[in-house]
Amino acid sequence: MGQTLFDKIWDRHVVKEIVGGRHVLYIDQHFIHEVTSPQAFNGLRERQLDLFRPEQIVATADHNVPTINQHLPITEPLSRKQVDALRENCAEFNVPLYDLGHQKQGIVHVIGPEQGITQPGMTIVCGDSHTSTHGAFGCVAFGIGTSQVEQVMASQCLIITKPKRMRITIDGELSLGVTAKDLVLYIIAKLSSSGGTGYFVEFAGTAVRALSMEARMTICNMSIEMGARGGLIAPDKTTFSYLQGRENAPKEDDWNNALAHWKTLYSDEAAVFDQEYSFHADDIAPMVTYGTNPGMGIAVDQYIPQTENEKALQYMNLNAGEQLLGKEIQHVFIGSCTNSRIEDLRAVAEYVKGRKKADHVSVMVVPGSKQVELQARAEGIDKILESAGFMLREPGCSACLGMNEDKIPAGEYCVSTSNRNFEGRQGPGARTILASPLTAVAAAVAGKIVDVRETVT
Repeated sequence: MGQTLFDKIWDRHVVKEIVGGRHVLYIDQHFIHEVTSPQAFNGLRERQLDLFRPEQIVATADHNVPTINQHLPITEPLSRKQVDALRENCAEFNVPLYDLGHQKQGIVHVIGPEQGITQPGMTIVCGDSHTSTHGAFGCVAFGIGTSQVEQVMASQCLIITKPKRMRITIDGELSLGVTAKDLVLYIIAKLSSSGGTGYFVEFAGTAVRALSMEARMTICNMSIEMGARGGLIAPDKTTFSYLQGRENAPKEDDWNNALAHWKTLYSDEAAVFDQEYSFHADDIAPMVTYGTNPGMGIAVDQYIPQTENEKALQYMNLNAGEQLLGKEIQHVFIGSCTNSRIEDLRAVAEYVKGRKKADHVSVMVVPGSKQVELQARAEGIDKILESAGFMLREPGCSACLGMNEDKIPAGEYCVSTSNRNFEGRQGPGARTILASPLTAVAAAVAGKIVDVRETVT
């Protein structure tokens, strides 16, 4: 019997099987940040343990950081305390830290790929659910809890149960104005926010193969929003081209050896999945969410369906049978580990050339890393945004989760390129509508939700 891509990577990293069907799984790369690492470091101190392999850990500050005036001390007390703790812990345990002001600082799931740290065939973990982003490179990457962060720090291994395998195939070609974000929101709407529970999902098909690495990261990032443990895409020429020459990617003979292995990372023709779904790209339109989980999504020109989740509609101040098309909004957030890469900012800048944002809309454009910010400035994207009334801020998680100073006021609507629309996610009482960067920037200009297909050529 053939193996799935997931099986090939997982089985290669099993140190041993233990009672109850669980595995001791070796972890190649561990990313940490300021939110889920302090307790883990304290646990090591209490047990008088050292880091087992500190060279396989990279730290960055991202969740709690401000996105303006990063050269100044953090003013919010809890945020300052957490970032200070990260600095102290990394200094004590000799962990590389991309701190505020560092040219490699940024959102943890953005910096790994852009630095070439993320590579095909790896197992990757972080105390953050959207670690699934790295699966775009053909990795088994997933989020872990704080106690597991400590476990990896102490042993470079995890005790874990192997998930089931799911494959989602999307064939065809995406229409003009339809992006990877729309694709994944469409899938989640079809399968629900719990449709992938217990599974690791492989995304396949001609529509996926045609996507850039940035777009593939968007899809894998949101795999957990359907309840999956993670998502991955088999590496190919697009993957290899993206990685070649990056700082931490293999060089010379090591590159050739790595490439030979990476080319074996695909699901065999005879591989059997526990569950399979197929979709066609032609059926996908620009998507928006209307409720309080990412599965509550519709095409931008559809009507809100009847739902048993009346509480969600009450929170959003919406009704079944309404359209979101034409809905006035007050805020737009372009950023997060889902959509804050240079490709996203280029698409936004291209759209706003010669346009202005609506007077009543506030816009936050937050790059995913210092490298993205510097590239955007080098290309003049910051000037294009400023001419449209936007501002390119400094890197961080920002208004994705409201753990910092970037929050949406209660009762106001924000079209957001982030990954979650939970109650209070972007601030107490904030109402989040998830969308692609194209739909978001079109809303910023119009002051309301519009069908971007009617405004792009």
